[in-house]
Amino acid sequence: MKKALKITGKILLGILITLVAAIMLLLVVRLIGKSINGRTPDGGINESKLVDINGTQQWINIYGQDKDNPVLLYLHGGPGSATSPYDYAFTRKWSDVYTVVTWDQRNCGKSYDTSKTDTITADIMMQDGKEMTEYLLDYMGKDKITLLGHSWGSLFGANLALAYPEYYDAFIGTGQFIDDQENERRLYEAAQKWSDGDEEGKALLAKWSPDSANTEESLMARNEIMDRYGYGMMKDGTDYSVFTTILFNPNYTLKEYYGFINTLNDSQKPYLDFFLGDMSKLSLLGRYDYQVPYYNINGDMDYQTNYWLACEYFEQVNAPEKEMFVMKDATHGLLESRSEEFSELLHKIAEKQTN
Repeated sequence: MKKALKITGKILLGILITLVAAIMLLLVVRLIGKSINGRTPDGGINESKLVDINGTQQWINIYGQDKDNPVLLYLHGGPGSATSPYDYAFTRKWSDVYTVVTWDQRNCGKSYDTSKTDTITADIMMQDGKEMTEYLLDYMGKDKITLLGHSWGSLFGANLALAYPEYYDAFIGTGQFIDDQENERRLYEAAQKWSDGDEEGKALLAKWSPDSANTEESLMARNEIMDRYGYGMMKDGTDYSVFTTILFNPNYTLKEYYGFINTLNDSQKPYLDFFLGDMSKLSLLGRYDYQVPYYNINGDMDYQTNYWLACEYFEQVNAPEKEMFVMKDATHGLLESRSEEFSELLHKIAEKQTN
């Protein structure tokens, strides 16, 4: 019996030593990866900071290979879905032609503040965007910057371009969001066709409709419907390693990752209320006159933000220049699933803007 206990003890000790060694190795590898990704390119910039914006501290990272390049402000989606844990994996692919600013919008991601969980409104978000733009114009010494918005960020960015054209040299929307109510109506119509003859699909659809999208269950059913029929946001996964991207993120400590996950539900609540209410004030329907070049990069299988609605809107747009780039067989997650192809298209737009 004693011999068996000794053997068991040695085995457990061996497992413990192996686990500790593996964790230590992982931490060392993480430190090396963070150090490499945290470097500043020669002649470029790599800065992370909190900025005073409209009464709150909001986090940005500024990264570029040449400080003389145009500045591009990337507006993440959601609303309230900060991408700072991983967005450097795709935004740095643009950093040879743009100085890219990634921004965790009000009260999400690294901008989360437990003392500032007030209601989110259209006016607040527009003021945030204006003040962040003014800060970047001053800090980077630029007359204008470029806006690139994904999903909610495309709606946000289009509104900023319409309201303050003097601040921007171009607007680029991807997964272009036009109008929340019309978007949901079109998705529901499509889902009814997809689920024809599919009882399980019909059962899912019964949990969600444009008029009942006000609970977590209904919104989950909505996304499950798109996944079921091959239109899910991340149907193609990512073309980079999510694990190593998060592991080697130069902007996050382990404590900050814990805080990000721990506060995710709290940060989402005000934005869910915003999505179901005040965001409708920012609809683009009937607002077609832009004083800056208007570009879209959209996936032709995108139902999260309806591709066909974006195309119809694009046809009505009046702008000094406009162009639609279509990524074939791409859904809403095109930035992450086909980041190389997206980057190539963005480089084409950058070239247009410099000619």
